[in-house]
Amino acid sequence: GPATADHMIRGLEQAQDAGAELVLLRIDTPGGLDSAMREMIKSVLAARVPVVGYVSPSGARAASAGTYLLYATHIAVMAPGTNLGAATPVQIGAPGLPGSADKNPAGAEGADSSPATPMERKIVNDATAYIESLAQLRGRNIEWARKAVREGASLSAEDALAENVIDLIAESAQQVLMLV
Repeated sequence: GPATADHMIRGLEQAQDAGAELVLLRIDTPGGLDSAMREMIKSVLAARVPVVGYVSPSGARAASAGTYLLYATHIAVMAPGTNLGAATPVQIGAPGLPGSADKNPAGAEGADSSPATPMERKIVNDATAYIESLAQLRGRNIEWARKAVREGASLSAEDALAENVIDLIAESAQQVLMLV
């Protein structure tokens, strides 16, 4: 949300002002607000210092907005036993938007994961284009990024490395610093 975005952005600015050689951004999130996510990503993309995204500790996740944020970082790292994905945008409490009401539950006859309304299509298409642009910028897997948004796909750390979604797997922040 806005408070987390403000905290992260201020921390990145402080690191840059202090002359840091890199910033290690630990990520463990189920997701968050689109506006806060985009503000955080803008600050990563504008950073004068490399930002290493690190999904940790084991058991953590970079789900939904966290997937976009990890895609935006200069170097993407995950700890063993972590996951990312499920990046389909959802709206809470807004009728007719993705995630607002289960109009056709999974497994129901005729269930379809594609957006049903023009508004849903706009939201999903915008999110897809956004993550594609981040994948292109960082040389990461575009096809999987699309699946994360359009199908809610998720990956373990090991699979993310094999699929060129992340750059490294590291067991600790110290190991990240030794590898980058």
